Amino acid sequence: MSSPAAVRILSVIPPMTQLNTPYPSTAYLTGFLRAQGLDARQEDLALALVLKLFSAAGLREVRAVIEAGSEAQRSARVNLFLDQFDRYVATLEPTIGFLQGRDLSLAHRIAGRQFLPEGPRFESLEVYLAEEGEDPLAWAFGALGQQDRARHLATLYLNDLADVLRDAVDPRFEFVRYAESLAAAQPTFDPLAEALAAPRNLVDETLCELALQAVARHEPTVVLVSVPFPGAVYGAFRVAQAIKARHPGLVTVLGGGFVNTELRELAEPRVFDYFDYVTLDAGESPLLALLEHLQGRRSRQRLVRTFVRDAATGQVQWLHLEQPEVPFENVGTPTWDGLPIHRYLSLLDMLNPMHRLWSDGRWNKLTVAHGCYWKKCSFCDVSLDYISRYETASAATLVDRIEAIVAETGQTGFHFVDEAAPPKSLKALAQELQRRGTSISWWGNIRFEKSFTPELCQQLADSGCIAISGGLEVASDRLLKLMKKGVSVEQVARVTRSLTDAGILVHAYLMYGFPTQTVQDTVDALEYVRQLFENGCIQSGFWHRFVCTVHSPVGQNPQDYGISLVPLPPGQFARNDIAFRDPTGVDHDALGEGLRKAIYNYMHGIGLEQDVRSWFDFHVPKPTVKRQTIARALAQTHWD
Repeated sequence: MSSPAAVRILSVIPPMTQLNTPYPSTAYLTGFLRAQGLDARQEDLALALVLKLFSAAGLREVRAVIEAGSEAQRSARVNLFLDQFDRYVATLEPTIGFLQGRDLSLAHRIAGRQFLPEGPRFESLEVYLAEEGEDPLAWAFGALGQQDRARHLATLYLNDLADVLRDAVDPRFEFVRYAESLAAAQPTFDPLAEALAAPRNLVDETLCELALQAVARHEPTVVLVSVPFPGAVYGAFRVAQAIKARHPGLVTVLGGGFVNTELRELAEPRVFDYFDYVTLDAGESPLLALLEHLQGRRSRQRLVRTFVRDAATGQVQWLHLEQPEVPFENVGTPTWDGLPIHRYLSLLDMLNPMHRLWSDGRWNKLTVAHGCYWKKCSFCDVSLDYISRYETASAATLVDRIEAIVAETGQTGFHFVDEAAPPKSLKALAQELQRRGTSISWWGNIRFEKSFTPELCQQLADSGCIAISGGLEVASDRLLKLMKKGVSVEQVARVTRSLTDAGILVHAYLMYGFPTQTVQDTVDALEYVRQLFENGCIQSGFWHRFVCTVHSPVGQNPQDYGISLVPLPPGQFARNDIAFRDPTGVDHDALGEGLRKAIYNYMHGIGLEQDVRSWFDFHVPKPTVKRQTIARALAQTHWD
């Protein structure tokens, strides 16, 4: 019988996730597995792929692919790339070093706009300059914002190169949503299978080479591939394909957020040509059971939340032995050991100071509590484990984890990645941080509920809170009640203003297209949002198009929301998003462009005095919300 030490686990992050900071799943699993005495390593293949492609050698390979193809089929930006090739080669690696924080002195040359070749991504700056007659970056960065100005220009430069890669090498390439259409709500495995069977392009070859190098370095017996988003699925399967071709006996395991939401009814045998096991939900219990099985200490029938392919029938089999979960208090401290934390890229896509936190700077990611303490929102996957199983850890345990991570990484910035961090836990955490004199900067997601009083907001700020995001969704009391959000628009206004008054930046998640939402509802919601910006309640926001999922209350009880569902197409692969028929008949997609245009301008302090109807290219009704509604709500002194 093998000993536990004989098992060597490699956890990998496939492309694409984030470039500014590691996606936390492998850090969580590696920390947990090491706490069990296991040999666990991790690699970020997403970052490795980008750094290999976006290097001088990588650009030369891209040029070779272009020159081997048809000259007549080259896009204008590809021709521009070829014309400016020597400049791109000369500037790319220094610019990467700048974005990694290794050569900040380069900011002066980049900001001067004579150093980098400028492609189509820079055109928006020139249009603004022609229309407004002033430097479009001056208002955002001023005279002292040289580093930020340079990071924004360098990000545009990388986006230009990504566009070239997409035009000339791999039409699916994206920094975030890489080949997303092959997996997102895709009932059949056929598109993914066809893509994986096609001849490999330069991106594929590079990724496969990196995966095999990682296996050679660590010599694992088990490879865990964590897939958080649809945009990481293709990369995950390419990695597994390369490993299986070279090392057919090496055990591969698929898990992560995408699997937990979209593959819960997996019946596609071809998935197991690439992965030996597919696990659902929190990974600790399934992995411990699987490792015991691989060591001969547990039968296959006693696996936990695991799909396998039956050798006799060739069909997918679901195996699940009920057993207690590993308590959140005992999951251990994440570790970033093995990840190149100083090689991540601090990008600056958005100039808005709150919005930029998602792509700018490296954050230690940590969870305050597992699941959601509210778990009632009708659009949310409240039936799934990552929402429904709510568990907390003590403030002492959380701060122990924080201090251990700071000691390991040398960095004191934290992003708490909870679905909705509980106010009681945040209060206790703030008290413990202050009691120990532990200095960190942190941000995270909450519900804008009345527990966040001005006093608590100030206490959170004093403990290091710099920013908060939360769901306002549709700014309509009727729809908020239908959503079971448990908040009102006026309550959100008071909470967000208290956060702002404490010096905390606020980002609002917004939604449109919810069942029974009318055009009037949407226009009124935009008016509320305009007033929230105008009154300094929020500094950032993003409109999401409502998507009905099979795991949400809307998807499970559509009649309660005045809609009927469109039957899902037959399939054995992904099953999550589900279309529906709304009797209102509103063309929400047509409204989306005006909403996005408005929020983009509001985040930059532009157009707050305009009638909200001006953002739409077609007639919409006048708002029924009075223009001083939020101001009057903020003037109230009581918190109901």
